[in-house]
Amino acid sequence: MDNRFNTIAGWALAGGIAALGLSIASGMYFHAERPEHMGYVIEGVEEASEGGAAVVAPIATRLASADLAKGEASFKKCMACHTINQGGANGIGPNLYGTMGEGIAQGKAGFAFSDALKAVGGSWDFDKMDAWLTNPRKFATGTKMTFAGIPDAQERANVIAYLNAQGSNLPLPAAPAAGAAPVEGNATDDHAAGGNLSNQATPAEGAPSTDPAAKAQAEKKGV
Repeated sequence: MDNRFNTIAGWALAGGIAALGLSIASGMYFHAERPEHMGYVIEGVEEASEGGAAVVAPIATRLASADLAKGEASFKKCMACHTINQGGANGIGPNLYGTMGEGIAQGKAGFAFSDALKAVGGSWDFDKMDAWLTNPRKFATGTKMTFAGIPDAQERANVIAYLNAQGSNLPLPAAPAAGAAPVEGNATDDHAAGGNLSNQATPAEGAPSTDPAAKAQAEKKGV
Protein backbone atom coordinates (compact mmCIF):
# COMPACT_ATOMS: atom_id res chain seq x y z
CA MET A 1 0.00 0.00 0.00
CA ASP A 2 2.83 2.39 0.91
CA ASN A 3 4.71 1.61 -2.28
CA ARG A 4 1.60 2.29 -4.35
CA PHE A 5 1.02 5.62 -2.59
CA ASN A 6 4.64 6.61 -3.08
CA THR A 7 4.42 5.76 -6.77
CA ILE A 8 1.29 7.89 -7.25
CA ALA A 9 2.81 10.78 -5.31
CA GLY A 10 5.99 10.54 -7.35
CA TRP A 11 4.14 10.69 -10.64
CA ALA A 12 2.03 13.63 -9.44
CA LEU A 13 5.17 15.52 -8.38
CA ALA A 14 6.89 14.76 -11.68
CA GLY A 15 3.82 15.94 -13.59
CA GLY A 16 3.75 19.20 -11.66
CA ILE A 17 7.42 19.86 -12.31
CA ALA A 18 6.95 19.13 -16.03
CA ALA A 19 3.96 21.48 -16.24
CA LEU A 20 5.90 24.26 -14.50
CA GLY A 21 8.83 23.80 -16.85
CA LEU A 22 6.58 23.96 -19.92
CA SER A 23 4.92 27.12 -18.59
CA ILE A 24 8.27 28.86 -18.10
CA ALA A 25 9.55 27.73 -21.49
CA SER A 26 6.43 28.86 -23.34
CA GLY A 27 6.51 32.22 -21.55
CA MET A 28 10.08 32.79 -22.70
CA TYR A 29 9.34 31.67 -26.26
CA PHE A 30 6.16 33.66 -26.74
CA HIS A 31 7.26 36.79 -24.83
CA ALA A 32 5.98 39.90 -26.62
CA GLU A 33 6.95 43.54 -26.27
CA ARG A 34 5.29 46.72 -27.53
CA PRO A 35 6.45 47.23 -31.14
CA GLU A 36 8.77 50.15 -31.77
CA HIS A 37 6.31 51.50 -34.34
CA MET A 38 2.59 50.95 -33.92
CA GLY A 39 0.76 49.30 -36.80
CA TYR A 40 -1.96 51.93 -36.94
CA VAL A 41 -2.22 55.66 -36.38
CA ILE A 42 -4.44 57.36 -33.79
CA GLU A 43 -5.51 60.75 -35.12
CA GLY A 44 -4.07 63.69 -33.21
CA VAL A 45 -1.52 61.61 -31.30
CA GLU A 46 1.99 60.92 -32.54
CA GLU A 47 4.79 58.63 -31.35
CA ALA A 48 5.43 58.50 -27.61
CA SER A 49 8.40 60.49 -26.40
CA GLU A 50 11.42 58.89 -24.72
CA GLY A 51 9.83 59.59 -21.33
CA GLY A 52 6.73 57.64 -22.36
CA ALA A 53 4.37 60.65 -22.46
CA ALA A 54 2.01 60.92 -25.40
CA VAL A 55 3.04 63.54 -27.93
CA VAL A 56 0.06 65.52 -29.18
CA ALA A 57 0.04 67.32 -32.52
CA PRO A 58 -0.49 71.11 -32.24
CA ILE A 59 -4.11 72.26 -32.36
CA ALA A 60 -3.45 74.01 -35.69
CA THR A 61 -2.44 70.69 -37.24
CA ARG A 62 -5.48 68.90 -35.83
CA LEU A 63 -7.87 71.64 -36.93
CA ALA A 64 -6.64 71.26 -40.51
CA SER A 65 -8.17 67.77 -40.57
CA ALA A 66 -11.10 68.46 -38.23
CA ASP A 67 -14.49 66.98 -39.10
CA LEU A 68 -17.45 69.28 -38.36
CA ALA A 69 -19.97 66.43 -38.48
CA LYS A 70 -17.98 64.46 -35.91
CA GLY A 71 -17.63 67.61 -33.83
CA GLU A 72 -21.38 68.11 -33.84
CA ALA A 73 -21.89 64.48 -32.82
CA SER A 74 -19.39 64.82 -29.96
CA PHE A 75 -21.01 68.09 -28.84
CA LYS A 76 -24.20 66.16 -28.02
CA LYS A 77 -22.58 65.11 -24.76
CA CYS A 78 -22.40 68.83 -23.85
CA MET A 79 -26.07 69.52 -24.52
CA ALA A 80 -27.13 68.40 -21.05
CA CYS A 81 -25.72 71.74 -19.81
CA HIS A 82 -25.30 73.98 -22.88
CA THR A 83 -27.32 75.33 -25.78
CA ILE A 84 -25.52 76.55 -28.89
CA ASN A 85 -28.24 78.09 -31.06
CA GLN A 86 -28.20 81.86 -31.60
CA GLY A 87 -30.16 83.54 -28.82
CA GLY A 88 -30.42 80.28 -26.90
CA ALA A 89 -31.01 80.41 -23.17
CA ASN A 90 -28.36 79.71 -20.58
CA GLY A 91 -28.81 76.50 -18.66
CA ILE A 92 -26.55 74.84 -16.16
CA GLY A 93 -23.81 76.25 -18.40
CA PRO A 94 -23.88 79.28 -20.69
CA ASN A 95 -25.17 79.34 -24.26
CA LEU A 96 -22.13 78.74 -26.46
CA TYR A 97 -23.14 80.50 -29.68
CA GLY A 98 -20.29 82.74 -30.86
CA THR A 99 -17.99 81.68 -28.03
CA MET A 100 -14.73 81.42 -29.99
CA GLY A 101 -12.97 84.78 -29.85
CA GLU A 102 -15.05 86.07 -26.93
CA GLY A 103 -13.58 87.12 -23.61
CA ILE A 104 -13.25 84.22 -21.17
CA ALA A 105 -16.02 84.26 -18.53
CA GLN A 106 -17.58 87.42 -19.99
CA GLY A 107 -20.95 88.24 -21.46
CA LYS A 108 -23.34 85.36 -22.08
CA ALA A 109 -26.36 87.32 -20.87
CA GLY A 110 -24.95 87.72 -17.38
CA PHE A 111 -24.21 84.05 -16.75
CA ALA A 112 -22.66 83.55 -13.28
CA PHE A 113 -19.16 82.36 -14.12
CA SER A 114 -16.88 81.12 -11.37
CA ASP A 115 -14.17 83.42 -10.03
CA ALA A 116 -11.64 80.76 -11.06
CA LEU A 117 -12.58 81.07 -14.74
CA LYS A 118 -12.79 84.87 -14.54
CA ALA A 119 -9.22 84.93 -13.23
CA VAL A 120 -7.88 83.26 -16.38
CA GLY A 121 -8.42 86.36 -18.50
CA GLY A 122 -7.89 86.73 -22.23
CA SER A 123 -10.14 85.41 -24.98
CA TRP A 124 -11.17 81.99 -26.16
CA ASP A 125 -8.56 81.31 -28.82
CA PHE A 126 -7.94 77.84 -30.22
CA ASP A 127 -5.11 76.96 -27.82
CA LYS A 128 -7.06 77.99 -24.73
CA MET A 129 -10.16 76.13 -25.85
CA ASP A 130 -8.06 73.03 -26.49
CA ALA A 131 -6.57 73.29 -22.98
CA TRP A 132 -10.02 73.88 -21.43
CA LEU A 133 -11.58 70.88 -23.15
CA THR A 134 -8.60 68.71 -22.20
CA ASN A 135 -9.08 69.27 -18.47
CA PRO A 136 -11.35 72.10 -17.27
CA ARG A 137 -10.29 71.73 -13.63
CA LYS A 138 -6.62 72.01 -14.52
CA PHE A 139 -7.27 74.98 -16.83
CA ALA A 140 -9.15 76.87 -14.10
CA THR A 141 -8.71 75.31 -10.67
CA GLY A 142 -11.95 75.82 -8.79
CA THR A 143 -14.20 75.99 -11.85
CA LYS A 144 -17.84 75.04 -11.37
CA MET A 145 -17.76 72.93 -14.51
CA THR A 146 -17.81 69.25 -13.54
CA PHE A 147 -17.12 67.87 -17.04
CA ALA A 148 -13.93 65.80 -16.89
CA GLY A 149 -12.72 66.77 -20.36
CA ILE A 150 -12.16 65.12 -23.74
CA PRO A 151 -9.00 62.99 -23.69
CA ASP A 152 -8.90 62.32 -27.44
CA ALA A 153 -6.91 65.12 -29.10
CA GLN A 154 -8.58 64.87 -32.51
CA GLU A 155 -12.05 64.74 -30.99
CA ARG A 156 -11.28 68.01 -29.20
CA ALA A 157 -10.24 69.56 -32.52
CA ASN A 158 -13.49 68.39 -34.10
CA VAL A 159 -15.53 69.96 -31.29
CA ILE A 160 -13.55 73.22 -31.46
CA ALA A 161 -14.07 73.43 -35.23
CA TYR A 162 -17.79 72.90 -34.69
CA LEU A 163 -17.91 75.56 -31.97
CA ASN A 164 -16.09 77.98 -34.25
CA ALA A 165 -18.65 77.40 -36.99
CA GLN A 166 -21.47 78.41 -34.64
CA GLY A 167 -21.41 82.20 -34.91
CA SER A 168 -17.65 82.83 -34.59
CA ASN A 169 -15.98 81.72 -37.82
CA LEU A 170 -12.49 82.77 -36.77
CA PRO A 171 -9.77 82.06 -39.37
CA LEU A 172 -8.13 78.75 -38.56
CA PRO A 173 -4.47 79.01 -37.52
CA ALA A 174 -1.87 77.95 -40.06
CA ALA A 175 -0.59 74.43 -39.46
CA PRO A 176 3.10 74.24 -38.47
CA ALA A 177 5.58 73.40 -41.20
CA ALA A 178 6.42 69.75 -41.68
CA GLY A 179 9.11 68.65 -39.25
CA ALA A 180 8.15 71.16 -36.55
CA ALA A 181 8.43 69.75 -33.05
CA PRO A 182 5.06 68.50 -31.71
CA VAL A 183 3.78 69.34 -28.23
CA GLU A 184 4.44 66.78 -25.50
CA GLY A 185 1.30 66.06 -23.51
CA ASN A 186 -1.15 68.94 -23.14
CA ALA A 187 1.13 71.36 -21.35
CA THR A 188 -0.39 74.62 -20.20
CA ASP A 189 0.69 77.12 -17.58
CA ASP A 190 -1.34 77.98 -14.48
CA HIS A 191 -3.73 80.10 -16.52
CA ALA A 192 -3.48 77.96 -19.66
CA ALA A 193 -1.99 80.51 -22.00
CA GLY A 194 -1.96 77.78 -24.63
CA GLY A 195 0.94 76.68 -26.82
CA ASN A 196 4.59 76.49 -25.90
CA LEU A 197 5.72 80.09 -25.47
CA SER A 198 9.43 80.82 -25.40
CA ASN A 199 10.77 83.11 -22.69
CA GLN A 200 13.90 83.94 -24.64
CA ALA A 201 13.97 87.52 -25.86
CA THR A 202 15.21 88.18 -29.39
CA PRO A 203 17.62 91.15 -29.70
CA ALA A 204 16.12 94.09 -31.55
CA GLU A 205 17.30 94.65 -35.09
CA GLY A 206 20.53 96.69 -34.99
CA ALA A 207 21.21 95.96 -31.32
CA PRO A 208 24.75 94.79 -30.46
CA SER A 209 25.16 91.05 -30.28
CA THR A 210 25.90 89.39 -26.96
CA ASP A 211 27.65 86.47 -28.65
CA PRO A 212 31.39 86.63 -27.66
CA ALA A 213 32.54 85.36 -31.08
CA ALA A 214 30.43 87.95 -32.90
CA LYS A 215 31.66 90.72 -30.56
CA ALA A 216 35.31 89.81 -31.19
CA GLN A 217 34.70 89.81 -34.94
CA ALA A 218 33.08 93.23 -34.71
CA GLU A 219 35.98 94.68 -32.71
CA LYS A 220 38.44 93.26 -35.25
CA LYS A 221 36.58 95.10 -37.99
CA GLY A 222 36.58 98.28 -35.92
CA VAL A 223 32.82 98.34 -35.39
